[in-house]
Amino acid sequence: MMRNLKLYLNNISQYSLNKRFLTAFILAWVVLLMGATPPKYDFRGAWIQTIFQGYDKRSTAENKQYLIRLLDDLQASGINAVFFQVRPRSDAFYKSSIEPWSPQLTGSYGKAPSPAWDPLEFMVEEAHNRGMELHAWLNPYRGPTAKESVPSTHLLKKRPELFILFNGTYYFNPAKEDNRKHLCNVIRDILTRYDVDGIHFDDYFYPYPSGKAEFNDASDYRKSGTKLSLGDWRRQNVEKLISDVSKTIAETKPWVRFGISPFGIWRNASTDPKGSKTGGLQGYDALYADVPRWAELGLIDYQIPQLYWPINHKIAPYDVLCHWWADNAFGRHIYIGQDAEKTAEHAELDRKLALAAEHDDCVQGHCWWYAASIKTVADGLKKSHYRYPALVPEYLWKSVDPAPAPVPDVNGKVITWKASPEARKWVVYHFPSKKDIDIENPAAIFRVTYKPTFKASKPGVYVITALDYSNSESSPSKHITIK
Repeated sequence: MMRNLKLYLNNISQYSLNKRFLTAFILAWVVLLMGATPPKYDFRGAWIQTIFQGYDKRSTAENKQYLIRLLDDLQASGINAVFFQVRPRSDAFYKSSIEPWSPQLTGSYGKAPSPAWDPLEFMVEEAHNRGMELHAWLNPYRGPTAKESVPSTHLLKKRPELFILFNGTYYFNPAKEDNRKHLCNVIRDILTRYDVDGIHFDDYFYPYPSGKAEFNDASDYRKSGTKLSLGDWRRQNVEKLISDVSKTIAETKPWVRFGISPFGIWRNASTDPKGSKTGGLQGYDALYADVPRWAELGLIDYQIPQLYWPINHKIAPYDVLCHWWADNAFGRHIYIGQDAEKTAEHAELDRKLALAAEHDDCVQGHCWWYAASIKTVADGLKKSHYRYPALVPEYLWKSVDPAPAPVPDVNGKVITWKASPEARKWVVYHFPSKKDIDIENPAAIFRVTYKPTFKASKPGVYVITALDYSNSESSPSKHITIK
């Protein structure tokens, strides 16, 4: 039905219809969409960036309150996963023995927050308290600026030969094996000490082009003795990192997801027939990131292409790119990266989500840039697409043991059950009566919880299921009636 609507809209756009008729048609379709039941499995993410967000100007208590309000707003908007930026520029928004505290948090590299707190630990706990996933978001190569002072413990001071200065910023040289080892140590440390649900990189790999500035890795290229072109050699360097990170996760916590949010254009069809019918910067050529290939190789679990442009953008139309990425999922998940403010500005929320829904076999959700701007689309989401809770989709290629159905016990209004080692979290369903039990109905999702207990807040029938470490759901528990 969605595809037929698109064809119809394309056809009527060829005629000089007055705007009132077209607006009325679209509004009628939106009403129809609002009547459809949203999917039970739907990734609903949001990015919480920490770079240049004023954390260093606020106290510890103020920062905690800021993040709590942000998480509360996201939860109220229907978000079920959060990407928290923990390594903006070879620094740490958490207590680390490998890299220094972030100047974005305290004002200077290596300065610990006072009163002491660990933002990543805090965010994992607060997100999980709301039934939301927490993915640790890292920038792999970006380092300090040339004007910044870093402590003697920073790798830039200990091993300056591992960095390249480009346009006023130091970057980890992707050609250096020791840099790959360093980042894998950082990620292993996070996985070992924090209960994160995922590891996430954004679009920054080799730096974005800047005028005539050259990324000075010519000597590394010559010394490599490779027969590859410079571009292919650089892409190989990045792929080695992605492969190493993937192996690190598999060796440490194999159920943790690893994903990338690439620049929205892989390649233009004018450059490569496999590319999209677009005309903008190409992530493959400018950033040396062949993200769809990493999905095809099974190195990553999802792609979140950043499709921040309007539907009918002349150079990078959302419509075209949404379909292109859906066709290049290679059996892994696709979540569409959306710009909340621009979507609201162009009044395109329903149309954008409808276009993505045409590929519901490949596109399993969306991620919103940026978390603090979710308010610009929150009302529209809660009225239609996010009006019921949703579960993060299953990752069926993850080899995990299935979780058994919970065996609940009730004491007054407090329901508890034993936490089996195969269960990552649980879903609590609420129904008016026993005859209404249907766990396929997302309207019945009462709560997702990481703890094996909850207090019933209203009378009715409750059923509980377990989600294993791949997000696959168990059979339901026996029902419990609360009067």
